[in-house]
Amino acid sequence: MEIGNRELRLTGLASCGGCAAKCPAARLEELLAGFAPARSTDLLVGLDPADDAAVYRLDEERALVFTLDFFPPLVDDPGEYGAIAATNALNDVYAMGGAPILALSIAAFPEELPVEMLAAIFAGADSQVRSAGAILAGGHTIRDLEPKYGLAVIGTVHPERVWRKDGAKPGDAIYVTKPLGTGLILTGFKRGLAGTQPLERAVRWMKTLNREAAEALRPFEPNAVTDVTGFGLFGHVHEVAERSGVRIRLQPERFPAIDGALDLARKGVQTSGDPRNREFVNGRLTAGGISPVLEALGYDRAARERLLADGVIAAPA
Repeated sequence: MEIGNRELRLTGLASCGGCAAKCPAARLEELLAGFAPARSTDLLVGLDPADDAAVYRLDEERALVFTLDFFPPLVDDPGEYGAIAATNALNDVYAMGGAPILALSIAAFPEELPVEMLAAIFAGADSQVRSAGAILAGGHTIRDLEPKYGLAVIGTVHPERVWRKDGAKPGDAIYVTKPLGTGLILTGFKRGLAGTQPLERAVRWMKTLNREAAEALRPFEPNAVTDVTGFGLFGHVHEVAERSGVRIRLQPERFPAIDGALDLARKGVQTSGDPRNREFVNGRLTAGGISPVLEALGYDRAARERLLADGVIAAPA
């Protein structure tokens, strides 16, 4: 979009985009170390331990799933940006076994952004919320030098059917519902190493709601579920393993990747979150014999991938 003679690019207004803007996992652990979480018999999931969303029991049949997520733009198309940001927040509800019912926008925009651009962001988000069977009912907007957008989402779940990340058991198999590599492709495109086709594939996956995947998974009553986003595959696997008291053995040769992501890793592309994710799992991951290419895929800051990669969960050593 142009303002006068100047082309306006959303990603050019942000120092980093998507989940690369998240605080490092190791830093979050430090920040929350001295925080005493609220306690209530009806708070089924809060900060002790933290998960993909909070869950509060209303009665024996109903519990609320509550989450919020927002980040700077990772693509220039405003409609795609709104849709991706909305999908990210909505998918946290699916990761807890719930179904979204209501959402509110969280927005911060520079004043010079054209109204048409803002409208496209909101429209992209609204379309995704409707696709999830929920309602976008309003929100809050402030001025900021860097654009940021996301949603606060409320969903519902049966209190006894909440999916957590701390329930993995020895013998469990691990499955992925989406291919990895969105961060590698976005970074490669930004550096001129990837064309529009890989970018379109990544955007399509980032806009894919986990509604169908959750419905397919529901009859199996999984022991542990999480989404793989800013901390990368290895970071989120570490969270599941540590909180469940198990070891997780992954099979790197079976990691699914978006077409084009591994080619970029072979060219040495790494995401901006790669060093922070390596720091988070430092000393907790044994990666004997894994190729640097698959290692880069595992540390991908993973703009929107969900669940885990194929492997086996084992008892602690």
